[in-house]
Amino acid sequence: MAPPVSGIKLNANGVPNFDDLPLRKGDPRRSAWGLYGGDDQLGFLNRLTDQRVADAAKGEIKSGKRVSLNWPLDAQPKQTFFQRAKFHQEIIAKKPMAVNDDTWYFNSQVSTQWDGFRHFGYQDEKLFYNGVSQRDIHHVDESGRKSTVLGIHAWTEQGIVGRGVLIDYHGWRTSTDGQAKSKLKEYDSFDSVSIPVEDLQACLQAQGTELRFGDILFVRSGFMASLSSKSDDQVSAYQEIVPHRFGGVKQSEDTLRWIWDNFSAVAGDQPSFECWPTQEKWSLHEVLLAGWGCPIGELFDLEKLAEHCRKEGRWSFFVSSEPCNVPGGVASPPNVLAIF
Repeated sequence: MAPPVSGIKLNANGVPNFDDLPLRKGDPRRSAWGLYGGDDQLGFLNRLTDQRVADAAKGEIKSGKRVSLNWPLDAQPKQTFFQRAKFHQEIIAKKPMAVNDDTWYFNSQVSTQWDGFRHFGYQDEKLFYNGVSQRDIHHVDESGRKSTVLGIHAWTEQGIVGRGVLIDYHGWRTSTDGQAKSKLKEYDSFDSVSIPVEDLQACLQAQGTELRFGDILFVRSGFMASLSSKSDDQVSAYQEIVPHRFGGVKQSEDTLRWIWDNFSAVAGDQPSFECWPTQEKWSLHEVLLAGWGCPIGELFDLEKLAEHCRKEGRWSFFVSSEPCNVPGGVASPPNVLAIF
């Protein structure tokens, strides 16, 4: 684990300025290792202070309307993106009583998911958040106990809870305003198209949505809307293309700066959040997960959320997400609700 860093200059939000990253000479690209101590397991989730959560609840919960952002666990019944194990359910009749149990088997990233800090490391350095190695993650001690370092169970103590903001990029891009202002004249959810941060900011402005430090970001790229228009054969054909190709958030210094300056977690409606495969020599997954400990959400179903936001005329809300308490888990269904 990375040792804590002393003498860090913090800004008004209680974090170093982006230009001061990495915090130590020789650490990987833009990393913030040691910011919260060498044994930290929460990363960006440290930004979700009790006060920020209380302010979010007070400011965002008005009607009590709840919207699920969870795609069904069995939403990919035939083939899956990234060749992950499909969801399987077995219902067990407990004869002779009128009682049933069931057993579930699935990959934790086969549907809506939070990527945990064990998922993706810096590829050149082969290191995860705070300098954790593959050996650390796969270690088994003399008594047979498996290492749980950076496991997603650490998030379950307080969950991912706070003010959420939807950027309905798909809705804006296909509008008259978006068609006139977007830097992308064409967008295909199943091609490697990069969404620039300038477009995301223009969408926020059109929505009239102001960001607050520590917000939880949701980007509706249009993937779910596009997916629903495809036949089973078309979806299978996309799933067989390796590497997969997805439109998503652009890999750039501007994107990294924007995320660092504003959010506690980021999520989107497509399988990789960022444009895939990466258009640079590095990926957002490396810096966000391994460098900063910023949770990345993927395959969030944002269709009903976007509809309700349009109806209400506001794109901020309260978010409550409780990942599964799996010691040493790599990822988890988010079990997430948006509350208005």
